[in-house]
Amino acid sequence: MITFRPLIKFDKPVTVILVDNQQAKKKKFPFTHKALKDQIALLVQSDQFSGEDGQVFPILLDNTLVLLVGTGDPKALSFTALRVTVRKALLSSLLDKVKEIEIILSQDDKTVKAVVESILIGTYAWRKYQTKKKDNKKIDMKDKKIFIAAQKKKAYEEAIHICEGVNLARDLVNDNADTVTSVYIEKVIRNIVEGKKNIFLEVLNKKEMKAKKLGLHLAVNQGSKNEPKLIIVRYNGASKKGDYTAFIGKGITFDTGGLNIKTSGHIETMRLDMGGTAAVIGTLKNAIALNLKKNILFVCALAENTVGSSAYKPGDVIRGYSGKTVEVANTDAEGRLVLADAISYVVKNYKPSRIIDIATLTGACIIALGNDYTGLMTTDDKFSRALVRSSNETDDRVWRLPVYPELKDAVKSKIADIRNLGYPKGAAGTITAAEFLRQFTYGTMWAHLDIAGTAFDEGTGRMYFSPGATGAGVRLVTHYLENN
Repeated sequence: MITFRPLIKFDKPVTVILVDNQQAKKKKFPFTHKALKDQIALLVQSDQFSGEDGQVFPILLDNTLVLLVGTGDPKALSFTALRVTVRKALLSSLLDKVKEIEIILSQDDKTVKAVVESILIGTYAWRKYQTKKKDNKKIDMKDKKIFIAAQKKKAYEEAIHICEGVNLARDLVNDNADTVTSVYIEKVIRNIVEGKKNIFLEVLNKKEMKAKKLGLHLAVNQGSKNEPKLIIVRYNGASKKGDYTAFIGKGITFDTGGLNIKTSGHIETMRLDMGGTAAVIGTLKNAIALNLKKNILFVCALAENTVGSSAYKPGDVIRGYSGKTVEVANTDAEGRLVLADAISYVVKNYKPSRIIDIATLTGACIIALGNDYTGLMTTDDKFSRALVRSSNETDDRVWRLPVYPELKDAVKSKIADIRNLGYPKGAAGTITAAEFLRQFTYGTMWAHLDIAGTAFDEGTGRMYFSPGATGAGVRLVTHYLENN
């Protein structure tokens, strides 16, 4: 879909040119085409185009449509805004029937990578179940060929791979819950790792989970006809004696809320509740494509939280893999139960040096941070700083929320060792959920990413995402694993 070539040729039906306001003002462009320069100068002089952020202006030049795209002040360039603007241009109706597009831009590495994300992440659309009309001549973006006027670099190729991991995660979340079951996800993982060296797979099915006493995970799934699974991919990119980072994803393939059933208006999109597992799988794909020289555990805790006569019940006390008993105050607080068993199993059997768990965990996180920032919780300041740096570099945004010693009192139970809902009711839901998870890490360095708000867009699209899954966490954690 994307080809890099160093020369500007104006040989495609459409050429998209990124122009900042200083280039427009000073008539300094990365091309020598005099007639085009003169036209832009006339547009600037007549105040029809100034290079301000978000401007899109078409010019017909010989047999080529030139689309001028304003990027604003280069000294205050926002790469988020750049992604939004380029996406807007590429999705313009002027380009609907065009098969090939040339893009001319500043060859700054960050700019090129942002444009790559505009193309691959920004123009992604979930259309698997749409019937295409025979008379519709519109060409999907995935079928278009984009030629970027820049020297091919390893960093740009890596950006393409990372976007592919993001979009794989989006595909998994966007598809039907009855399609993307635990069995389906296992097949996806096996296809990704098949034939790869230094990768080892452990799959616990219901039988193995019963034998190993993963009682919390099993309880969440017991109302479903689908098999629960705990899937662990051990990726050895470094010395086998080196330490491991465990990346653990919540994978509730559909969440009804259990007997504490979700209401209309909340239940319809609950296939998104495996967004954590989708992020783990997308990052696994990236690790292999980028040949990361790290040791990583990719862990998917898969279950379906359904309603039925065999479903687990509010008020139940259940013993998990760690040996701790948990009072089920609410069956819709199920994600922390499967994660608790997954975390404690990985800590005991794989002994990672650090854990990152990722989950669409709490509606409270949406209330606190909205839809553009993932909640980050950790007790380790250095770990937090590293993740925030990766967040800033990738635009996969996080905001740190507190986890502190006194929180342990909020998840105490009067009838069990711990309770899956915090006190007082309705208060600090995000950080009390994090505290619940922390108590199963047993001193291992740990960070929790709550992507409840960032994993899915239910509206008409925000920033540079189309409606549906966003692939939250994939760029963030891939960058962290590359650079730490």
